[in-house]
Amino acid sequence: MLIGLLGAEKKCQSLLPSFSDRCKIIQIKDNHLNDFDLLVDLDFDEHQDFEIYEGLDEIPLVLASAKCSLRQALFINQSKRKNKIFGINALSGFLSFQKKEMSLLNKNDKDLLNDLMTNLGWQYEMVEDSVGMVSPRILYMIINEAFYTVQEGTASKEDINMGMKLGTNYPFGPFEWVEKFGIKDVYETLEALHEDTKEERYKIAPLLKQTYLQAEMV
Repeated sequence: MLIGLLGAEKKCQSLLPSFSDRCKIIQIKDNHLNDFDLLVDLDFDEHQDFEIYEGLDEIPLVLASAKCSLRQALFINQSKRKNKIFGINALSGFLSFQKKEMSLLNKNDKDLLNDLMTNLGWQYEMVEDSVGMVSPRILYMIINEAFYTVQEGTASKEDINMGMKLGTNYPFGPFEWVEKFGIKDVYETLEALHEDTKEERYKIAPLLKQTYLQAEMV
């Protein structure tokens, strides 16, 4: 199985060890895309551009889709393609998880997704095609609440980290998760979630926003 892998070098390197020996992986940009059996775009969240895949309707696509659902991206691009498109949670830190978080656009492609996952050698959890998918929604919301708590002066970052690990048996505290995931993905996904759902629980803490803006200026 010949797979074209697109995306930032760090993300590609974190995903490569999870492919089975039956797969031949070639890291590409956006040329000669029709030469592959499968295309995996780990940067799709950032550009959300279907134009580069026009005319490739027979090639399955696995696209990073946590900051923008597949349906949203299709609507934005006015694309009429409706099948062989699958989402993956490719946010920083999640690609190394044992189970990949996957979504599908067309329920009739469920068997195809299962076949692809078997060929790739991936364990997976199928979730709804929605902004934030599942794991980022939960973990990023916890991080956001932790920023609110520090902002209010209720507890320090160190105390919150320790309390979450001891009280919930999490492997990391909220601010340790930030170091693992990166503030950029946390902020941008929460922003997309709040815009999509209008739910108060996704409203970004001012301290989190400030931390993001400071990081972007470096």
